[in-house]
Amino acid sequence: MYYGGYGFYWDWTYILVIVGAVICLAASARVRSSFNKYSSYRSNSGMTGAQAAKLILQRAGITDVSVVHVSGSLTDHYDSRKKVVALSDGVYQSASVAAVGIAAHECGHAMQHANGYAPLRLRSSMVPVVNFGSSLSWPLIIIGLLMNRYSVGFLILEIGIVLFTLVVIFQLVTLPVEFNASKRAVNFLESTQILDSNELVYTKKVLSAAAMTYVAGAAASILQLLRILLIAGGRRN
Repeated sequence: MYYGGYGFYWDWTYILVIVGAVICLAASARVRSSFNKYSSYRSNSGMTGAQAAKLILQRAGITDVSVVHVSGSLTDHYDSRKKVVALSDGVYQSASVAAVGIAAHECGHAMQHANGYAPLRLRSSMVPVVNFGSSLSWPLIIIGLLMNRYSVGFLILEIGIVLFTLVVIFQLVTLPVEFNASKRAVNFLESTQILDSNELVYTKKVLSAAAMTYVAGAAASILQLLRILLIAGGRRN
Protein backbone atom coordinates (compact mmCIF):
# COMPACT_ATOMS: atom_id res chain seq x y z
CA MET A 1 0.00 0.00 0.00
CA TYR A 2 1.31 3.44 -0.94
CA TYR A 3 0.48 6.71 0.82
CA GLY A 4 0.21 10.24 -0.55
CA GLY A 5 1.79 9.38 -3.90
CA TYR A 6 5.31 9.50 -2.48
CA GLY A 7 5.95 5.80 -2.86
CA PHE A 8 6.27 4.92 0.82
CA TYR A 9 5.42 1.28 1.29
CA TRP A 10 3.79 0.11 4.48
CA ASP A 11 5.21 -3.24 5.53
CA TRP A 12 2.41 -4.90 7.49
CA THR A 13 4.90 -7.21 9.20
CA TYR A 14 5.95 -4.23 11.35
CA ILE A 15 2.78 -5.04 13.30
CA LEU A 16 4.55 -8.14 14.63
CA VAL A 17 7.42 -6.00 15.92
CA ILE A 18 5.02 -3.54 17.52
CA VAL A 19 3.05 -6.32 19.21
CA GLY A 20 6.28 -7.83 20.54
CA ALA A 21 7.46 -4.47 21.87
CA VAL A 22 4.13 -3.83 23.59
CA ILE A 23 4.23 -7.27 25.23
CA CYS A 24 7.76 -6.65 26.55
CA LEU A 25 6.93 -3.16 27.81
CA ALA A 26 3.82 -4.43 29.58
CA ALA A 27 5.74 -7.28 31.22
CA SER A 28 8.54 -4.94 32.32
CA ALA A 29 6.05 -2.44 33.76
CA ARG A 30 4.24 -5.23 35.60
CA VAL A 31 7.36 -6.62 37.28
CA ARG A 32 8.51 -3.18 38.39
CA SER A 33 5.07 -2.30 39.69
CA SER A 34 4.81 -5.60 41.55
CA PHE A 35 8.32 -5.31 43.00
CA ASN A 36 7.77 -1.72 44.11
CA LYS A 37 4.42 -2.58 45.68
CA TYR A 38 5.63 -5.54 47.72
CA SER A 39 8.93 -3.87 48.59
CA SER A 40 6.88 -1.91 51.12
CA TYR A 41 5.75 -5.15 52.83
CA ARG A 42 8.34 -5.95 55.50
CA SER A 43 8.67 -9.66 56.25
CA ASN A 44 7.76 -10.81 59.75
CA SER A 45 11.09 -12.60 60.08
CA GLY A 46 12.92 -9.32 59.49
CA MET A 47 15.50 -11.11 57.34
CA THR A 48 17.09 -9.18 54.51
CA GLY A 49 17.49 -10.59 51.05
CA ALA A 50 21.16 -11.31 51.74
CA GLN A 51 20.42 -13.05 55.04
CA ALA A 52 17.67 -15.15 53.48
CA ALA A 53 19.94 -16.14 50.58
CA LYS A 54 22.73 -17.25 52.93
CA LEU A 55 20.29 -19.29 55.03
CA ILE A 56 18.75 -20.97 51.99
CA LEU A 57 22.16 -21.90 50.58
CA GLN A 58 23.18 -23.26 53.97
CA ARG A 59 20.01 -25.35 54.32
CA ALA A 60 20.47 -26.61 50.75
CA GLY A 61 23.98 -27.79 51.63
CA ILE A 62 25.63 -25.40 49.16
CA THR A 63 28.85 -24.16 50.73
CA ASP A 64 30.82 -22.97 47.70
CA VAL A 65 28.47 -20.14 46.64
CA SER A 66 28.80 -16.65 48.11
CA VAL A 67 26.24 -13.86 48.32
CA VAL A 68 27.42 -10.49 47.05
CA HIS A 69 25.99 -7.03 46.44
CA VAL A 70 25.74 -5.50 42.95
CA SER A 71 24.59 -2.01 42.05
CA GLY A 72 21.46 -1.29 40.06
CA SER A 73 17.77 -2.06 40.19
CA LEU A 74 16.59 -5.64 39.59
CA THR A 75 20.07 -6.63 38.43
CA ASP A 76 19.97 -9.76 40.58
CA HIS A 77 21.49 -12.88 39.06
CA TYR A 78 23.37 -16.09 39.73
CA ASP A 79 26.82 -16.40 38.16
CA SER A 80 27.63 -20.08 37.76
CA ARG A 81 31.25 -19.39 36.74
CA LYS A 82 32.09 -17.32 39.81
CA LYS A 83 29.55 -19.18 41.96
CA VAL A 84 27.97 -16.07 43.42
CA VAL A 85 24.41 -15.00 44.09
CA ALA A 86 24.48 -11.30 43.20
CA LEU A 87 21.74 -9.18 44.77
CA SER A 88 20.83 -5.64 43.74
CA ASP A 89 20.43 -2.47 45.81
CA GLY A 90 16.75 -3.06 46.51
CA VAL A 91 17.22 -6.69 47.50
CA TYR A 92 20.51 -7.15 49.36
CA GLN A 93 19.73 -5.02 52.42
CA SER A 94 15.94 -4.98 52.20
CA ALA A 95 13.75 -7.09 54.51
CA SER A 96 10.68 -6.88 52.26
CA VAL A 97 8.80 -9.93 51.00
CA ALA A 98 9.72 -8.88 47.46
CA ALA A 99 13.44 -8.75 48.26
CA VAL A 100 13.42 -12.09 50.05
CA GLY A 101 11.55 -13.69 47.13
CA ILE A 102 14.01 -12.38 44.52
CA ALA A 103 16.97 -13.50 46.64
CA ALA A 104 15.44 -16.96 47.04
CA HIS A 105 14.87 -17.18 43.28
CA GLU A 106 18.56 -16.58 42.58
CA CYS A 107 19.40 -19.25 45.16
CA GLY A 108 17.08 -21.50 43.16
CA HIS A 109 19.51 -21.18 40.24
CA ALA A 110 22.40 -22.08 42.56
CA MET A 111 20.46 -25.19 43.61
CA GLN A 112 19.85 -26.07 39.96
CA HIS A 113 23.57 -25.77 39.29
CA ALA A 114 24.48 -27.89 42.29
CA ASN A 115 21.94 -30.58 41.34
CA GLY A 116 22.86 -30.67 37.66
CA TYR A 117 19.41 -29.54 36.52
CA ALA A 118 19.21 -30.63 32.86
CA PRO A 119 17.58 -27.51 31.32
CA LEU A 120 20.19 -25.32 33.05
CA ARG A 121 23.01 -27.51 31.69
CA LEU A 122 21.51 -27.25 28.21
CA ARG A 123 21.14 -23.49 28.55
CA SER A 124 24.73 -23.08 29.74
CA SER A 125 26.06 -25.21 26.86
CA MET A 126 24.25 -22.96 24.38
CA VAL A 127 25.70 -19.69 25.71
CA PRO A 128 28.84 -19.54 23.48
CA VAL A 129 26.87 -20.32 20.31
CA VAL A 130 24.06 -17.93 21.24
CA ASN A 131 26.51 -15.11 22.02
CA PHE A 132 28.03 -15.64 18.58
CA GLY A 133 24.63 -15.88 16.91
CA SER A 134 23.13 -12.83 18.62
CA SER A 135 26.01 -10.61 17.48
CA LEU A 136 26.04 -11.83 13.87
CA SER A 137 22.44 -12.77 13.07
CA TRP A 138 21.09 -9.29 12.37
CA PRO A 139 24.07 -8.04 10.29
CA LEU A 140 23.82 -11.20 8.18
CA ILE A 141 20.04 -10.86 7.84
CA ILE A 142 20.33 -7.23 6.72
CA ILE A 143 23.15 -7.99 4.27
CA GLY A 144 21.20 -10.94 2.94
CA LEU A 145 18.10 -8.82 2.35
CA LEU A 146 20.13 -6.11 0.60
CA MET A 147 21.75 -8.71 -1.65
CA ASN A 148 18.54 -10.65 -2.29
CA ARG A 149 18.99 -10.43 -6.07
CA TYR A 150 22.01 -12.70 -5.84
CA SER A 151 22.18 -16.33 -4.79
CA VAL A 152 24.88 -15.55 -2.23
CA GLY A 153 22.49 -13.06 -0.67
CA PHE A 154 19.95 -15.79 0.03
CA LEU A 155 22.69 -17.97 1.53
CA ILE A 156 23.78 -15.16 3.87
CA LEU A 157 20.14 -14.51 4.79
CA GLU A 158 19.54 -18.17 5.61
CA ILE A 159 22.65 -18.30 7.82
CA GLY A 160 21.40 -15.21 9.65
CA ILE A 161 17.98 -16.79 10.14
CA VAL A 162 19.53 -19.99 11.53
CA LEU A 163 21.62 -17.98 14.01
CA PHE A 164 18.60 -15.95 15.11
CA THR A 165 16.58 -19.16 15.47
CA LEU A 166 19.22 -20.43 17.91
CA VAL A 167 18.70 -17.26 19.96
CA VAL A 168 14.96 -17.94 20.06
CA ILE A 169 15.53 -21.55 21.10
CA PHE A 170 17.83 -20.32 23.87
CA GLN A 171 15.07 -18.06 25.17
CA LEU A 172 12.60 -20.95 25.13
CA VAL A 173 15.03 -23.16 27.06
CA THR A 174 15.37 -20.35 29.60
CA LEU A 175 11.67 -20.53 30.50
CA PRO A 176 11.68 -23.84 32.42
CA VAL A 177 14.91 -22.77 34.12
CA GLU A 178 13.29 -19.60 35.46
CA PHE A 179 10.00 -21.22 36.47
CA ASN A 180 11.81 -24.06 38.23
CA ALA A 181 14.04 -21.60 40.13
CA SER A 182 10.94 -19.79 41.40
CA LYS A 183 9.34 -23.09 42.43
CA ARG A 184 12.45 -24.05 44.37
CA ALA A 185 12.49 -20.60 45.97
CA VAL A 186 8.91 -20.82 47.19
CA ASN A 187 9.42 -24.35 48.54
CA PHE A 188 12.49 -23.33 50.53
CA LEU A 189 10.91 -20.14 51.85
CA GLU A 190 8.01 -22.21 53.08
CA SER A 191 10.05 -25.08 54.55
CA THR A 192 12.47 -22.75 56.33
CA GLN A 193 9.58 -20.52 57.47
CA ILE A 194 11.46 -17.43 56.35
CA LEU A 195 8.08 -16.24 55.09
CA ASP A 196 4.66 -17.25 56.37
CA SER A 197 1.79 -18.40 54.19
CA ASN A 198 0.35 -14.90 53.74
CA GLU A 199 3.73 -13.45 52.79
CA LEU A 200 4.30 -16.24 50.29
CA VAL A 201 1.20 -15.12 48.39
CA TYR A 202 2.83 -11.72 47.83
CA THR A 203 6.19 -13.26 46.96
CA LYS A 204 4.58 -15.53 44.37
CA LYS A 205 3.07 -12.48 42.68
CA VAL A 206 6.50 -10.85 42.40
CA LEU A 207 8.13 -14.01 41.06
CA SER A 208 5.26 -14.61 38.64
CA ALA A 209 5.60 -11.08 37.27
CA ALA A 210 9.35 -11.56 36.90
CA ALA A 211 8.85 -14.84 35.04
CA MET A 212 6.48 -13.14 32.61
CA THR A 213 9.32 -10.90 31.40
CA TYR A 214 11.06 -14.02 30.05
CA VAL A 215 7.84 -15.23 28.46
CA ALA A 216 7.34 -11.81 26.88
CA GLY A 217 10.92 -11.74 25.59
CA ALA A 218 10.54 -15.17 24.03
CA ALA A 219 7.20 -14.20 22.46
CA ALA A 220 8.69 -11.02 21.00
CA SER A 221 11.61 -12.95 19.51
CA ILE A 222 9.26 -15.52 17.99
CA LEU A 223 7.24 -12.73 16.37
CA GLN A 224 10.45 -11.16 15.10
CA LEU A 225 11.56 -14.49 13.64
CA LEU A 226 8.15 -14.92 11.99
CA ARG A 227 8.54 -11.47 10.42
CA ILE A 228 11.98 -12.33 9.06
CA LEU A 229 10.67 -15.58 7.58
CA LEU A 230 7.75 -13.77 5.93
CA ILE A 231 10.04 -11.13 4.45
CA ALA A 232 12.52 -13.76 3.27
CA GLY A 233 9.72 -15.77 1.69
CA GLY A 234 8.41 -12.68 -0.08
CA ARG A 235 11.86 -11.85 -1.45
CA ARG A 236 12.29 -15.39 -2.79
CA ASN A 237 8.95 -15.11 -4.59
